[in-house]
Amino acid sequence: MAGTSLSDIMEATKLAKGGIYGNFESKDEICMESFLYLSRMMAERLDRAVADGKNAKDKFFNLLEAYKGKNMEGGCPILNFGVEADDTHPLMKENVRKAIRSSQKRIHDIVSQGISDKQILNTVDPKNFSVKAFAMIEGAILCKRVLESEEQMRIVMGAIWLEFESYLL
Repeated sequence: MAGTSLSDIMEATKLAKGGIYGNFESKDEICMESFLYLSRMMAERLDRAVADGKNAKDKFFNLLEAYKGKNMEGGCPILNFGVEADDTHPLMKENVRKAIRSSQKRIHDIVSQGISDKQILNTVDPKNFSVKAFAMIEGAILCKRVLESEEQMRIVMGAIWLEFESYLL
């Protein structure tokens, strides 16, 4: 956000300065709306992937596949915006915080429902697993982008999947 100038925004959107400021009061508002849009699109894609699963195993597999998919090529908006907003933009930080909790809840719900449906061991702690899995996924997305390699993404997603499989009944 800090490194993006108004001229960068004008070039990316093909809008004149008046077109931008006619719709947004500030660069911060543009960034906030961008985050809200990107995180909503990501959440909808992940929710669809989960909904396509018939059981906990399918739902979780679909979720991991969605995170690995082409739509994550630009990175995850939670990570992209969260790193910069942590100390400088309290409202953005709050929205990123909500997105993190929502992402973790998606995993938590799969595990909890799987336990209820007797598909997953009842000794699994859904909260701990969801926090760990989410953090590992975000880290893998970052490594994939920075290293320009699928290797760490493949390793991390494989480790998450193996752990999840060990909980299946």
